[in-house]
Amino acid sequence: MPVDYSGAWNMISNVNFDGYMVAIDIDFATRKIAGMLKPQKVIEQDGDSFIMKTLSTFRNYYASFKIGEEFEEMTKGLDNRKCKSVVNWDGDRMVCVQEGEKRDRGWAHWLEGDHLYLELYCEGQVCQQIFKKSP
Repeated sequence: MPVDYSGAWNMISNVNFDGYMVAIDIDFATRKIAGMLKPQKVIEQDGDSFIMKTLSTFRNYYASFKIGEEFEEMTKGLDNRKCKSVVNWDGDRMVCVQEGEKRDRGWAHWLEGDHLYLELYCEGQVCQQIFKKSP
């Protein structure tokens, strides 16, 4: 059985988010607003099926997927692109590859204690976000 990612997670660290947003073509004003936010991630997991929500006062993002099954993802609320995405296990890490207009795009999630790590990457830019599990 894979590790359980379920729960609400509050952001405590966000490194190189601006660089990542530049790589996915987010405009200056939106980058400045988004850079000040401390979003919450809410993850619902049922085995290999996931619903992930990223919630903030500015924009929300929702994704639903099953490990190993390709899905069409609309990055609405982010850069509003369509891409083909697939998420797979790499040990206890979830790794997503997104194919579309941007090269080398995707993300990885993993847990260490009560912290959820997220690396977002696109065209050579890597952002690392850390979330702490909400009590």
